Amino acid sequence: MQIQINTDNNVEGHEQLAEKVKNEINKKLDRFSNYLTRIEVHLGDENSQKSGQYDKRCLLEARLKHHQPIVVSDNASTVMQATTGAVKKLKHALKNTIGRLSDI
Repeated sequence: MQIQINTDNNVEGHEQLAEKVKNEINKKLDRFSNYLTRIEVHLGDENSQKSGQYDKRCLLEARLKHHQPIVVSDNASTVMQATTGAVKKLKHALKNTIGRLSDI
């Protein structure tokens, strides 16, 4: 499973952050790796220069083999909190989707 990370110009600490995000995804979604070809991660700060609660965003796009992608997002106070929230949502969506595929 390939993990591709994209950030906007307002997100700092690219290399360290990328490593933390990859570790979080691998730790929580490893059991689905046989079904996934790639996960695209889009990290951003929606208010750029201004600070605010829940202005950090993580959007995850999971590419399943032979199926449409699954897209989830989460907003939080920090990029890592948004990532954790989005990974949790994606894990739930993958359980449901793969469960339905197994029922066929």
